[in-house]
Amino acid sequence: MAFAMDMTWAGEWLIGVMWRLRQVRRYRPHHKEFAKCLILPLQTWSARCTPEARTEGIIGPSLARILHMNQPRFHCPFPLAARQRLELPEAIAHHAVRVLRLRDGSDIILFDGRGGHYPATLHIEGKRAWASTGDHIDAEVELPVRTVLVQGIASGDKMDWVVEKAVEMGVSQLVPIAAQRSVIQLSADRRTKRLHHWQRIAVSASEQCGRNRIMEVAPVQSLEEWLKRPDPELLRLVCHPNAPQSLEDAVQHHTGPLALMVGPEGGWSDDELELMRGGGLSPVRFGRRVLRTETAGVALMAALAAIKRWN
Repeated sequence: MAFAMDMTWAGEWLIGVMWRLRQVRRYRPHHKEFAKCLILPLQTWSARCTPEARTEGIIGPSLARILHMNQPRFHCPFPLAARQRLELPEAIAHHAVRVLRLRDGSDIILFDGRGGHYPATLHIEGKRAWASTGDHIDAEVELPVRTVLVQGIASGDKMDWVVEKAVEMGVSQLVPIAAQRSVIQLSADRRTKRLHHWQRIAVSASEQCGRNRIMEVAPVQSLEEWLKRPDPELLRLVCHPNAPQSLEDAVQHHTGPLALMVGPEGGWSDDELELMRGGGLSPVRFGRRVLRTETAGVALMAALAAIKRWN
């Protein structure tokens, strides 16, 4: 109890846990009330602390990550700085105040896509909102190498799902390919509109998954156009059921950037496969089952993370 009564954050949290356990009288870790006993005292303490206090080592990095997981994150389309008061863009203010129903004084996280983030306090005046930033936190959850997902454009909302999950899996760049067998063939005007739409999805997914950098969505292009771009360090992989090597064998000793090729619903055409062979792509085996276009990229990224032991 001496540790608990010193009134530090740890002491206050322990006192809160003990009091709530006495109230609940249930100690099973799987019970939802047990989880509340651990989290609610943290949230109470968090509400009384300034963002600066939580970034100066008072609570430690582990607890800081726990608290930040529950704080709304917003991407600002302009450079941020520490200890500044800034007006939030109208779209962010609307989302924070009208959609999330955040209150004046709420803790939020801001990031500008250049790496790291800023804990901030929200200030609301009518429909407008401001934020007071704390110190910059150099936190990154990026993969150790650059990964590129070359995706044949899928139909309907499947492509939106691919963009979102690619961000969650840590993909650095997504390249939409207007493949010969793509169900949707976009005109020049629609390509621009879809690109902006996918970029907005990438931003939203980064806010949700905790990435402080935005995945690049390249302009829509043909496979031939992408293959003409020289990148000698990039290992380009395409799945083929009769490939001589497995995915694990192909990447086991490679430490540089990687590109994964995923075809549209109808698969790659014979002409496109011939272009890949001429472009020096490495065919790899990846299981005996045929995957849908919207799940293949996610499955490949998950397998890569397991093989390479990426966090």
